[in-house]
Amino acid sequence: MLSGNRNLVVLAIALATCVAALAQGLTYNLGRAPSEEEIKVWDIAVGPAGKELPPGSGTTQEGAKIYAQKCAACHGPTGAEMTIYHRPLVGGKGTLTTTNPVRSIGTYWPFATTIWDYINRAMPQDQQGTLSANEVYALTAFLLYRNDIIKESDVIDAASLPKIQMPNRNGFFPAEPEWKPGYYQHYFSPQPVPRRKP
Repeated sequence: MLSGNRNLVVLAIALATCVAALAQGLTYNLGRAPSEEEIKVWDIAVGPAGKELPPGSGTTQEGAKIYAQKCAACHGPTGAEMTIYHRPLVGGKGTLTTTNPVRSIGTYWPFATTIWDYINRAMPQDQQGTLSANEVYALTAFLLYRNDIIKESDVIDAASLPKIQMPNRNGFFPAEPEWKPGYYQHYFSPQPVPRRKP
């Protein structure tokens, strides 16, 4: 009886292996490989060094106008308001070490390039990707100014944005993450770990 069960287990494993191999080999003739141009449109992530930032620039004054038109409806007229769906974008200075921290752009975000990247990809809600590079630079300048990180007269562009020292830049571990393809980093690991290939 025991050898019969063993044979049944071996048969089940062999069948599962064959089904997995068959599934790997099937082609369904659906879709096509994306072109280089199509990949480039979706390859919009911007790292801390800002190497991927496009040409363009923006000022606080331009950003204030755009914010009033395209952002205030959700984020409030000044950006310091807490709404049902959104945390404040402005304010909270000195609260991260308290029992009621305010995680705004000025208190929590470690890199100014992340602000640009997030606005570019995700804002305005339900109209993502509709802002020009200049509008994103202007909104970034406005939010940095409202958080007392830059001066009102500063112009933000691909060269100046990565140089901005955010107040919480060293508040994460590690302070400067290793951005290597094929690696990942645990929250509390000092070194990146290579990804295992399946």
